[in-house]
Order: sequence, then C-alpha cells, then structure tokens
Amino acid sequence: MKKQISMLLLGLLFAFNSYSQDTLQAVKVISKSKGLQKSSKITANTTLVTSKELLKAACCNLAESFETNPSIDVNFSDALTGTKQIKMLGLTSPYLMIAEENIPSVRGASQAYGLSFTPGTWIESIQITKGAGSVVNGYESISGQINTELIKPIGNIPFFLNAYGSTDSRFELNTHFNAKISNKWSSALFVHGNTRIAKNDMNDDGFLDNPLAKQINILNRYQYYNAETGWVSFINLRYMNDKKQTGEIDFDPDVDRGTTNFWGSEINTERFDVSSKVGYVFKEMPYQSIGFQNAFNSHNQESYFGLNQYNIKQSSFYSNLIFNSIISNTMHKFATGLNFTYDKYQEFVHVNDYSRIDNSIGAFFEYTYDNDSNFSLIAGGRVDNHNRLGIFITPRLHIRYNPWEKAVLRVSAGRGKRSANIFAENQPLFASARTFDILDTNGKIYGLDPEIAWNYGLSFNQKFTIFGRNADAGFDFYKTDFTKQVVVDLYTAPATPGMHQVLFYNLNGKSYANSLQLDFNLEFVKHLDLRTAYKYYDIQTDYLSGRSERPLQAKHRFFANLGFETHIAEKGKQWKFDFTYNWMGDQKLPETASNPIEDKLPEYSPSFSLMNAQITRTFSSVFEVYVGGENIGNYKQEKAILGTENPFGPTFDASIAYAPVFGQMYYAGLRFKIK
Repeated sequence: MKKQISMLLLGLLFAFNSYSQDTLQAVKVISKSKGLQKSSKITANTTLVTSKELLKAACCNLAESFETNPSIDVNFSDALTGTKQIKMLGLTSPYLMIAEENIPSVRGASQAYGLSFTPGTWIESIQITKGAGSVVNGYESISGQINTELIKPIGNIPFFLNAYGSTDSRFELNTHFNAKISNKWSSALFVHGNTRIAKNDMNDDGFLDNPLAKQINILNRYQYYNAETGWVSFINLRYMNDKKQTGEIDFDPDVDRGTTNFWGSEINTERFDVSSKVGYVFKEMPYQSIGFQNAFNSHNQESYFGLNQYNIKQSSFYSNLIFNSIISNTMHKFATGLNFTYDKYQEFVHVNDYSRIDNSIGAFFEYTYDNDSNFSLIAGGRVDNHNRLGIFITPRLHIRYNPWEKAVLRVSAGRGKRSANIFAENQPLFASARTFDILDTNGKIYGLDPEIAWNYGLSFNQKFTIFGRNADAGFDFYKTDFTKQVVVDLYTAPATPGMHQVLFYNLNGKSYANSLQLDFNLEFVKHLDLRTAYKYYDIQTDYLSGRSERPLQAKHRFFANLGFETHIAEKGKQWKFDFTYNWMGDQKLPETASNPIEDKLPEYSPSFSLMNAQITRTFSSVFEVYVGGENIGNYKQEKAILGTENPFGPTFDASIAYAPVFGQMYYAGLRFKIK
C-alpha cells in the first residue's frame, strides 16, 4: 500500500503542474533522450520542453527559452527595451495562458515584461499546448497554454552555479541552494542577478540598442512529501526588483527626466509572490485526489517613456480547488472544482486614472476517456460569473486517434474570453509620438467590450524510418475566429495631417488568424538530429480603413535546428553542438505614409535570416562551459527608430521593430554543481 500511495503522490505532484490528468501519460511513453518530446498517447497537441533543450541556447529567462522550438515565434517587441515577445498561432502572448506550475503567472500588468522575470536556470521543463486548453485553469486562453515547471526541492542537488556574460555587456549569476530539512521537508533557495552596464549603439542612431538594466530575483521554496499519509504540499516565497533605463545615449535621468533635453525612459518593477499548494491522495481509493492552490502577488511598475507617464500596480489573488477521480474504472476519469480570481488594478496613463477591480468565481468539470490503446477524449466545460464579463460558459474539446502504427491524429475546439488590458499589453506604443484614442465608451473595460474567440485545430504526425534512421513528419492547422475583439489600429490615417495615433475600438466585422505548420525531423546518424518546420500565417482584421493583415507578423517562416553530441567519455566528458536557423518573410508595417520622406517606411519589411549557434564542453558530471552567438549573420533593422533627429517631434516612433537592432551578440558561461 505504501508503494501504491507513493506512486499516486507522484501522480498528484505531476497533476499539480500540468493542465490535465491526461498529461501524466507523458511520463510513461516519451523517450528520455530528446530535448523536445511529443507523445502519441497524449490527447492534446502538447510539446514538452525539457531542461536538456533549454541548455542549447543562451536561455537567460523564460522569454528566451523558445529559440530552438518551432511551435513558438520569438520577436522583439520594440527597438529600445530589448524585450522579446512570443507568439503562438500568430497571436501575441495575451492570447496565451502562461502559467507557472499550474498557476496563471504572466497576465494583466506583467504582460509586456513578465516573461523576462523567470530565470532560465530555474526551469525544469515547459509544457506547450496548442489551441484550446484545459478548463481547469480558467477561461482566458485562446491560442494555447504554456506551463512552466520549476526545479523541485525534493531530489535536487545541494548547489548549482551558472555564470554568464555577453558582448552586449549583459552579465548574469545564478545560484541554487538545496537542503533536506527532515525526512518529509525539503527547501530550495534560488538567487538570480543580472545587469547590463555599458551603453551600446551599434546602428549609430544616438539611441541605446539595449537598456541599462539591473535585476535581483529571489525564490525560496518548501516541499512536503509524506507517502504514508498521502499528503504533499509546496510553499513558494518570491521577491523581484527589475530596473531598466533606455533612450538617447546622453540621457541622464537625474537631470533630463521630464524635460526635452534628451529622450529617455525608465521602467522599474517590484514584485512579491506567495503561493501554496496542498494535495491529498485517498489511501483506500486509487486514482482519487484533491488539491488546493492559492497564490497572491503584488506587481508594481513605475515607468515613463519620454514625456509619457505610465504606472500600474496589480494586486491579485488566485484560488483553485481540484478534485480528481474515476467513473467505474480508469478508462473514465474526471476533474472538477472551483476557481476564484481577484485583481485590483491601480493604473495611471499620464494623469488619467483607469483603476478598477475585477473578480470572478467559476466551476468546472472535465471528463477524460482513454481506452489505453488508440483513442482518447477530453471534454470540459466551465461556468463563470465575472463582475465585468457577466455569466458565461466556456466549452473545450480534445480528441486523439491513432489510425495505424506510429501515427496520431488530433482535433480540438474551444472558446476563450478575456479582458484586454490595452495599455499594459501595448506599452511599446508609449515609446512613440502617437496619441491614444479609445473610440468606444459603452463597455465595462476602458469603455470596451471583452474579447471572445473560438479556436479549432487539426494535427497529424507520422513516425517512420529512412535508411534505418528514425524520422517523423506532420502538420497542424489552427483557426482562431474572433466574435468580439479589441482592435489596436495602427493603419487608419489621422484626421489631422502630421499627427499619429493608435486607435482602440470594438471589432465591427471579421477578425481571424489561420496558422499552418509543417514539420519534418530526422536523425541522420546517432546523436545528429535535424529539426525543421515551415509556418504559414493568414491573419486578417477589419479596421476602420478596411480589411488588412495584422502588422509585424511574417506570413511565411522557416525554422531549422541541427544538434550533435559526441559519445559520453570517461568521467562524463562530452562535446555538444547546436545550430539554429530562422528565416522570416516580409511583414506588413504600420502606416507611415504621412511622414516626411526620411521617416517613411515601405508597406512591407524585407525578409531576413537569423542564425544562432552554441558549443558546450562538459568536463565532468559537475562542470561544463559553453560559448555561443546569436544573429551571427549580423542582420540589423534599417531605421529601427523613426524621428531620431527630433525625438519629441510628431514622427518619433520606436515601436515598429521587425528585426534585431543590436546585431551580432556572442556569449560565454559556465555551470558548476555539487552533488
């Protein structure tokens, strides 16, 4: 019985940190040697990114963890802050549910920069689910879900050190301390610090290519595990302070802030997080468990962009009660429970106060059928009562079928609903001369209506052999249809010539995003793997000026990754080589036709390629060094910032970033462990 309870507790631990009990099967069937793992037995279209994959690149934070993953597109959000933005199915991160150990994390005030607040060395794995996700965690996801697993105190090594430095003057230090307090309690302390100390202007436009920055990030975790009684729990305490300064090279915030001497910006964020999870496995009832999750966070950002002031503080509480059991036998499982969310926003744009309180309570039920052979199904629904969105229903469905050996076919459908935080999600636009105009006033969020979309997906994958070598190929197609959307309009020409604006209004017409991805992967020889993908996007929205493509989104993209590892020699010595190639097609650019000739951009950006590479030398099981480069071809966006000659003039705009600004970047680092 004790052994059985131990196995059930391990299952509960995994269920705490995944989107569905169905995902637990991933532990059983996936090859342990791959950095990216996809199981043919999982119902949803889910990719598991392991810690091995995260070591292939300069994974300094969560936003930079997807460089070698074809499912996620990584772009720069603007030409000033160096912040990387992710997209799935052609839609930006606000349409994704991003969670940390099954608790929603990057949302609301943290949408613009929150992905950079989780250091890469803290991450144990990442689960990426395309399309409609589980109803267990909420109603907001539309294009997919990303769940990050952090390193667990139980079973972790006593000490880990990672040091990193790069040619763009970015330096990082990560230390992990782990201790066993008793037979049932373990604790871990994660300390992260990063800084950028030098000013870089590689394109000679007078503006910093990357911000001066400082961040301190501390996480203290406690884990309790008792196989005899069936109880397991986690407690997390976290503090982060992040400061960024960007703008003109000669900008001095002590002297020039609030003046027109030089254009500058500071973004200072302080964040506190407290979370707890308690789970219990019923000893006499196999496959039955109950879990209770609670999280509180305070996110306080004070910032300005030139003369544009933007401050936001979000205090949030999240609670989730989940009960898992079976119906008759283990072919029929279900999860049910209650959610509660509370968000208090204190938001100031210039002198305008947009403060509000959002709260909701919801109930969910998710049924899973799995014949343990060739068919499985997850059908879920939830009912929520939100003080601004009203009472509404969220249905979700995933189906998997294995038509023949080594083949898997999946379909999915689901609905998502969310409040658009128009200022927090579009902060790069503050770094421009654009005026912000909200055209609708009858809605309950900034005068606007909530966003509602349906997502439909179809995917297929086939594994086979070529000349005795393992290979697989497949495709997935997803369609997202918005029935309601907050349109961010950068196309409509202003009524006053020479002025620039961004308009926010409710969709009147159609808006959709179609995504097609083709994959081919091949193991050339043992330890030499090729991963390729082609992606096509058709994303259209009806603007006031007519239907047009979504700006700053390449319609065509190609991805390739080549990885090679030598055999592990005596004492763990090994070489690892990794090369990634990305080609981005042309992208529709915002309207600049009314600008003077020197500040005009073409209708479309040019296509371009990016190449990254890394070499790792493992000297033993406890010490390794790595060197690498990003954007090795040194491609830089021409005219990354408009109106640099007069940054307080009507044509200034640093928000139109479609390519890197800095150019080549090389880095080196080391990892050391005490086991």
